[in-house]
Amino acid sequence: MKLRKVTAASAAVLALALSATACGGDSKDDSSGSGSSGGGGKIKIGIKYDQPGLGLKEPDGSFSGFDVDVATYVAKQLGYEPNQIEFVETKSADRENALARDDVKIIAATYSINDERKKKVDFAGPYLLAHQDLLVKKDSKISEATDLNGEKLCSVTGSTSAQNVHDDFAPKAQLREYSGYSECIAGLQSGAVDAVTTDDSILAGFAAQDKYKGQFKLAGLKLSNENYGIGVKKGDTATLNKVNAALEKMVSDGSWQKAVDDNFGPAGYKNEPAPKVGVIVK
Repeated sequence: MKLRKVTAASAAVLALALSATACGGDSKDDSSGSGSSGGGGKIKIGIKYDQPGLGLKEPDGSFSGFDVDVATYVAKQLGYEPNQIEFVETKSADRENALARDDVKIIAATYSINDERKKKVDFAGPYLLAHQDLLVKKDSKISEATDLNGEKLCSVTGSTSAQNVHDDFAPKAQLREYSGYSECIAGLQSGAVDAVTTDDSILAGFAAQDKYKGQFKLAGLKLSNENYGIGVKKGDTATLNKVNAALEKMVSDGSWQKAVDDNFGPAGYKNEPAPKVGVIVK
C-alpha cells in the first residue's frame, strides 16, 4: 500500500513537471528573434514612430508605413506572424547601438547605407532608393533648387539637408530650422516657409496624410541618392542572407510595389524601380 502511494505521488510530480515544461515552451519570448523561425517566439524590429508613410505609431497603438510593411513581410519570411512582431522605436542616433545590444533583431527605419555605418552594422538590401527633394505648395513656381534663392527653406534642426541646398544650389535661401518635419509641413501649409527639404520618401509620406492631400507636390529633384537598407547586427551573416532573400521575393511577387503605392501614392511619389539587392547607387 505504501509503495502504491509513492508511485502515485511520483506520477503526479512527473505530470506537473511535464505541464510546466509545456507552458514554458508556449510562453517563450525570443525577444531579439534569434531563432531561425518564429515558432512560439517573437522578433523585435526597430522602426521610426514619427514618420507618416514610413514608420508611424498610430493613436490606437498600431503601426503603419512602408518600412512597417517591408519589415512585416521580411519577418513573415523569417517565420514570424504579425502578432509575433514587436516594433521598437529606434531613433537615428541609437540605431547602431540597438543592434549591438541585441535590443532588436533588424532595423527598418529610413536607414541609409553608407561606408561609416557599414563599419558598425551589416545592411541587407537596399530596398528603396530615395533622393533628397523639395516639397512645395501645389501652385508653387519653385521647380529647381536655384529657385529657392530669396525663399524660406525649412528642415529639421541638426539635419544637413537644408544646409546642403543652401551651400550647393541656393546661397540666398533663407534657412528655417524647426524641431520636426511635422512643424515644417505645418509651416508650409500656413505660408511661414516656402519649401521643405529632406528625403523624397519622407516628404511623400507626410504629404499623403489625409489633412494634407492635394495641397502639396514634390519638385521631383534628385539632390542626393539615399539607399535604404535593413540593419543587421555586424557579423550575423545568417540573418543577413535570409533578409536579402526575403527582399528579393517581396519584389518578385509584387508586394514591394503594392507597399509603395499604398503608402506613397496619394502624394504622387514617382518612386525609383525596386533596387537590386547588393547594388548601391552612388
